[in-house]
Amino acid sequence: MREREILLKITGVAAGLIAELNTTDLPIRTVEAADLLATTINQLPEELLQDALDAVHATIVE
Repeated sequence: MREREILLKITGVAAGLIAELNTTDLPIRTVEAADLLATTINQLPEELLQDALDAVHATIVE
């Protein structure tokens, strides 16, 4: 259970970071890495992503 909580926190922080990035200010390799991370996060079931965001008390505003 502890490992799940750690993974949820990592995922939640990563999702929050991706949501805040301004890709116009980043080198292309960084944008590509962020895109890979975002694509992977978006493959998560919505419920699991919400658990991850809840684990770090984050919200994603669309």
